[in-house]
Amino acid sequence: METVLFSSQIANDLKQFLGHLEYSSLGLIMDSNTKNTCLPLIEKILPESVRKFAFPAGENHKNLETCVKIWEWMTNEGFDRKTLIINLGGGVTGDMGGFCAATYKRGVRFINIPTTLLSQVDASVGGKLGIDFQGFKNHIGVFTQPDAVIIAEEFLKTLPENELRSGFAEVLKHGLIRNADYFRILKFENWQDQPWKEIIEKSVNIKKEVVEKDPKESGLRKILNFGHTIGHAFESHFLGTQQHLLHGEAIAIGMICEAYLSTKKSGLSKEELKEVEKVILSVFGHFEFSDEDVPTITQLCSQDKKNVSSTMYFSLLRKIGACDFNIPVSHQEISESIHYYQSIKL
Repeated sequence: METVLFSSQIANDLKQFLGHLEYSSLGLIMDSNTKNTCLPLIEKILPESVRKFAFPAGENHKNLETCVKIWEWMTNEGFDRKTLIINLGGGVTGDMGGFCAATYKRGVRFINIPTTLLSQVDASVGGKLGIDFQGFKNHIGVFTQPDAVIIAEEFLKTLPENELRSGFAEVLKHGLIRNADYFRILKFENWQDQPWKEIIEKSVNIKKEVVEKDPKESGLRKILNFGHTIGHAFESHFLGTQQHLLHGEAIAIGMICEAYLSTKKSGLSKEELKEVEKVILSVFGHFEFSDEDVPTITQLCSQDKKNVSSTMYFSLLRKIGACDFNIPVSHQEISESIHYYQSIKL
C-alpha cells in the first residue's frame, strides 16, 4: 500500500520528502491548468535539473496519443530506471502520468501530488493507473503503487467551484457505501463550507481501508464503484459534447440511478432512496437529456470492468452505509433506472 502524507505546507513538505530520496533524474508531469495554478506553489523548491512536461488539460487528452508524447519526452530526456517522476495534478494526470511511469522501461518510481478534491479523495489511493480508449473510461491500465501520495488542502483554493463540487461526489459515495454517520454529518446546503482537511482524511481512510483488504478488486473493493457503472456511461456518452459532464457530475447521476436499482435488487428502502436523491440533487441539480440518449448510455454499461462475459454486475446499497457487490443487473433494469432519474422533478 502506498504511503499517504497529509501536508500542511506543500512546498516545505515536498522539499523535505525529496531530500530523503535518491534518484538519477527528476521529471514533472502536469497539465496546462496545473502548470498555471499549482506549479507556482512548489516551483521554488524544485531542483534546477527538474525536467517538466505539460499536456493540454481535459479528460479528452487522457489517451494513448498523449502517452506516446510523454514516453517520447522521457526517452529524449534520457531518463533511466532510477528516474523519479512527480505527477502534479488531478485524476487525469495521476492516472496517465502514473501509467506512463509504470510502463516506461518496465517501470520507474513516481509520486503523486493530487491537486483536485476528486483526485485527493479518490484517484490518489489504490494504485489504479490508466487511460481512456475508444470512448471507454480507464479501459487500458495497470495496478502500480506510487512511492507516495502527498495531499495538501491548499491546492483546493486553485479550483473553480464546479471542480470542487465534482470531487464532493466521491466524498458522498464514501459515506453511502461504508459509513452512514459520515454521510449524515456532511453539509449539503452550504456544501462548499466543509472542514475540508478532516473530510479529505476521513474519505482517504475509508478508501484505504477497503483497498488494503482487496488490492486487486477481486471482491470488496468493487463497492468503490457504486454509482460508477452508470455514471461512467453518462460521462463517456457526453464526453466532448456541449453537455459534457465532469466526472463527479456523472457519478452523481449514476448514484441516483444505482440507488434506485438498490431498492429493486439489494434492499435499500424507498425512504433512504429519497434521502440519497434529495441531497445529491440539492448539490448537483438535475441533468436534462433526451430519450434518444438512453439506449446508448445503457449499452455503454456493458463495457464496465466488473462485468463477466455478458453479465453486468453492480455494486448496490443495502442501506446507507452498507454496500453489496456482484449483483447482476439487466439492460432493461439499467434503462428503467435511467428513465427513473429522467422523471425526477425538482
